Amino acid sequence: MRTLQLTLHEALEICKTLANEQRMEIVKILTEGPKNVNELAERLNVPFSTAAANVKKLEEAGLIATEMVPGRGSQKINTKLYDRVIINLEEQKPKSEDCITFEMGIGEYVTCEVEPSCGLVGDGEIIHMIDDPRSFYEPERKSAQLIWFRSGFVEYHFPNRIPYGVSVEELSFSLELCSEAPYHKVDWPSDISCWINEEELGDWTSPGDFGGERGFLTPSWWETHNTQYGLLKKWKVNREGSFIDGYKISDMTIDQLKLLEKPYISLKIGVKKDAVNAGGINLFGSKFGNYEQDLIMKIKYSKHA
Repeated sequence: MRTLQLTLHEALEICKTLANEQRMEIVKILTEGPKNVNELAERLNVPFSTAAANVKKLEEAGLIATEMVPGRGSQKINTKLYDRVIINLEEQKPKSEDCITFEMGIGEYVTCEVEPSCGLVGDGEIIHMIDDPRSFYEPERKSAQLIWFRSGFVEYHFPNRIPYGVSVEELSFSLELCSEAPYHKVDWPSDISCWINEEELGDWTSPGDFGGERGFLTPSWWETHNTQYGLLKKWKVNREGSFIDGYKISDMTIDQLKLLEKPYISLKIGVKKDAVNAGGINLFGSKFGNYEQDLIMKIKYSKHA
C-alpha cells in the first residue's frame, strides 16, 4: 500500500485540494485503474473542461500523475499515486528557515553545449535563429520560455544559501520538460539526464514530444504543430538515494554531492550523445506549457548534524 505521510503544515494544500466533491470522486475512480479525462468526465457527468481543471489541481497537489501512454494516441492517462494519506498531528510545524527554495528562469544557464535541432523562444518571439547553437549565447536568452536541443546540456548555478554547520537532508528540483522531435511526436522516447555538482543522479525517459493541442500557458502565436507542453518532473536526492517522482533511479546520496564545498550549486540537465534513446529535450518556462513555474530547487536541512 502506497502511503503519503504529511505534517500539519504539509497537509494544508492537500486538504484544500480534497475539499471538493468532484476531486474526491476522481480519486475514488482512479482506484479502479488509470483513466483519461474523457472517461472521468463521463463518469462524473461533467464537461471535459471541468474534469480537466480538477485533474490539474490533483496533479499539482501530487496526488495523481499524468503521463502520455504509447498506443493510446495523444491521450493523457491519469493514475492515482497513493492509497492513503496520513497526517501526523503531533509533529511540530517545520521552521521556514529549515527549507531553502529558489526559482530560476530556464534561460539563466551559465554554460551550455547543444546540437541542432535547437532553439530558444521568448513569450513573444523566437530568440535570434532556430537551429543555430550561437543563439544560446545571445543576451536575450535569459528571457527564454521554451528551450530545445537534440543533444548536449544546459548548466545552472544556484546561489548556495545553505547555513554553515547544518546537515543537509534533501535536495530536489522540478521542471516541465519532454522529448524533442521534429514539430511534435507522442511516441518519441528520450533519456534525459541530470547532474548535481557534476554527480549524475540518473535518467528519466520521456515518452514523447507533446503538441497538436495548445498548452494551457502557451501563447497563441506559437502554432500547435510545434511542441506545446511537457510533463512536470521532480528529481530528489536524500540519504537513501536519488528518485524521480518517488521512484528510485540510483544510489547517489545527498552526502556524495558535497553541497557545502562550493559557493554555488550546479545543476546540469540534458541528453547524452550515446543515450539509448537520444530523443532530445524541451524545457518550459512559466509562460509556456501547462505549469506556471520555472526551474525550482529546494533544499531541506537540519540544525543538528
